[in-house]
This record gives sequence, structure tokens and C-alpha cells, in this order.
Amino acid sequence: MSIEIELKAWVADPEALRTALTGLSLVSRAFEKEDAYWHPVPGGPGGSFPPSGIRIRKETSTDAQGRITRQVLITYKTKEIREGIEVNHEREFSVSEGPLFEDLLSRFGFEPGIRKHKQGWAWDYEGITVELAQVSGLGWFVELELLEDTDRPETVAAARTRLLDLLRRLGIDRDKIETRYYTDLLARLP
Repeated sequence: MSIEIELKAWVADPEALRTALTGLSLVSRAFEKEDAYWHPVPGGPGGSFPPSGIRIRKETSTDAQGRITRQVLITYKTKEIREGIEVNHEREFSVSEGPLFEDLLSRFGFEPGIRKHKQGWAWDYEGITVELAQVSGLGWFVELELLEDTDRPETVAAARTRLLDLLRRLGIDRDKIETRYYTDLLARLP
């Protein structure tokens, strides 16, 4: 299990930020992610799962050499916001067949809920994964993420400092940080 420590912020000028990120980092890739969040049917046999449910992500990535990678990732998390930074206990694995896993979830009493489509570019910068992404229905965001082995307060504080420092270096004000989860924002759309 890894601990995700991350923040996301609204982006007004995605092209300017993309140029800045490309100048900072050597590694970049384009991506497209289709997420479906599955939850137990009320009163069904779904058991006890985190409120965020189970995410099925169908992801396509294209690296700088044009190589395409496709994968289906299954994720469930225990989520928490600490001082504006997400601290998530994440469990993730891949499956070869998304539809078969969806069938299994249905048989266990789960149903699909919110769907999210996200596409953009990702960079690796000094151990921080940086994504510039357009989330359908919401707009442009930059996401900064570190993976750690622990969520001890001193580890989270050090990660928070690194993430906020990079956000500042990218010229994004702290007041652009969005502390709500994408699923919460998407649930408010008509």
C-alpha cells in the first residue's frame, strides 16, 4: 500500500503552464483516463468499502517516442484532507479485462456511479508526478503528487512543503488549490 500525498489547483492558462512544465522536466507523456466509480447497492451484499468506492480506470498513455500503453487499473482508497492536501491510503492493481471486472462487481452487489474523463500531459519532476489535465465538465487542473510509505505527520508536512514549493515555482497561487474531490465537483453538475 502506498500513501498518496497530493494537491490539485485550477489552471487559467493551460498552454502557458504546459510550456513551463516542459521546460522543467525531461520526462513527459500524454494520457487519457476514463474512470468509473462503483459503490455497493444500498442494502446489498457489497460489504464495507470506503465511501469513495472502487474506481475502474481505463488509461491510455503515449510517451515522447510515440509508444502507446493501455491498462485497466482498479483502485480503492481511504481519503483524507489535511491542511488542504489530500492524504490517501491507496490500494491499486491492474486487470486484463475491465468488462469482466465490472461484471464481477455487479454480481457482488455494486453499481456504477459517477464517471470522470480526464486527459492531458504528465511529467516526473524530482520525484513529484505532475499532471496538467482537462477534466470534462470542470476545466483545467494541475495535480502534484508524491507517493510515500507512511502518513506520519512529519512525512506529510515535508511532502506538503515540496508540493507547495513546486506550485509556487509554477506561478500558481495557493488560492487556486481545490480541496474538494473531483467526484464531489462532478456530482454537482446538472
